[in-house]
Amino acid sequence: MNNISKNVSYKEGVYSITANRLGLINKPDEVQLANMKTIAEKVFQPLREWVGKPVKINSFFRSPELNKAIGGSSKSQHCHGQAIDIDDTFGHKSNADMFTYVKEILDFDQMIWEFGDDKNPDWVHISYVSPSANRNRCLKAYREDGKTKYMVI
Repeated sequence: MNNISKNVSYKEGVYSITANRLGLINKPDEVQLANMKTIAEKVFQPLREWVGKPVKINSFFRSPELNKAIGGSSKSQHCHGQAIDIDDTFGHKSNADMFTYVKEILDFDQMIWEFGDDKNPDWVHISYVSPSANRNRCLKAYREDGKTKYMVI
């Protein structure tokens, strides 16, 4: 299988420890793969070029079975190949820096500051649909009474 983009391999796009552990197939169909290539081209690659070094992908494509196994939203854009979770694991730019770059420079559907604190999220969720359907909506995820909630930021 070819790469999804210059800096994202197919293996990286579908990799999941949970899927491997549970023996789940996590393989996108042609439409989902096309969506993955689009978000990689429109969001990940420009971000990667700006960072100038590797950016960790925590989660990209999720089959419905995998999404259910990890407790993901039933409406998760990961299941359509339209969302990617990134993290500053490699320390080249902070998650907050990457969040701000995407918010100010790129077109996107939804971006979520995932937990963390007011200075840096634990990771960043970014989705992309199309230029006409993107909402450019920014949310912050937080926990309240053991439940995940979101506020617009």
